[in-house]
Amino acid sequence: MLDTNLADIKQKIRKQLSAVGNLPSIPHIITEVSQMLDDENTSASDLCKVISQDQSIATKILSVANSPMYGIPRRVATIDFAIVIIGLEHIRSLLLALSMMEMFKAKNSADWNHNDYWKHSLMVGTTAKKIADDLRYPKSGEVFTAGLLHDLGLLVLHKYMPRDFKNILDLVKKDAVPYLQAEKMVLGFTHEDIAEYLFEKWNFPSFINDAILFHHNPSMSQNNSVLASLIHLVDYVTQKYEVGSFVWDTNYQFDENIVDILGFGSMDNLENFLQSYEGLFKTHFESLN
Repeated sequence: MLDTNLADIKQKIRKQLSAVGNLPSIPHIITEVSQMLDDENTSASDLCKVISQDQSIATKILSVANSPMYGIPRRVATIDFAIVIIGLEHIRSLLLALSMMEMFKAKNSADWNHNDYWKHSLMVGTTAKKIADDLRYPKSGEVFTAGLLHDLGLLVLHKYMPRDFKNILDLVKKDAVPYLQAEKMVLGFTHEDIAEYLFEKWNFPSFINDAILFHHNPSMSQNNSVLASLIHLVDYVTQKYEVGSFVWDTNYQFDENIVDILGFGSMDNLENFLQSYEGLFKTHFESLN
């Protein structure tokens, strides 16, 4: 994408978001936990005391720890044990994603269910991390973070541009227009662009910006195509196996270049790889319901 196009897109997003006033600031719990995690003396028990103050976040952390992706044979019932299972660094990513979801939460509607959005985000984050680990990708923590946050732009779009969101969905449902194309037709930019704009504004790590900006077209990423490809693959899987799939992923356009980017060699090899995970994908999704 040309720099001039990027500048135009950012200007359009800035104009749209400025019309709704100030965006919410990052919640205090994120700042507090991040500071605690920067202290090597912080224990799971210390974090538990802070996290337990927010019952909604605590409940979701327990649901993550009890995911089949972690393979724990007995139920995880306490926050401190959940922190140990998930890992201190991954807790930071999970809290960040959960806080973002609360920041931009809007009322449910016929076309939107916030809990379904959460389940889709968690499905992509945890599954992408599992695949990254199995492929021996060295930065699976980054994959987890990017997977959890990959559709943040949709939250913002639904909350602050509800009419546009409805018009986009009408194009998808009535005219069978691919969702990303419908966004461009209505807005002139996509939910990927919205998230990238916000992450840049908030000085998030560049790996998040790049992976999320290109998670629908990972072969276009010049800096982090493997990470973007992993997110793209799992987003595709949610449609393929109908686990956490939604209208915004209808007619999902698969980027076959990821076959080479991820080193599978052929589409058949990739399909065989995914089939070996099908049972785990479905069990994981059922555990979220």
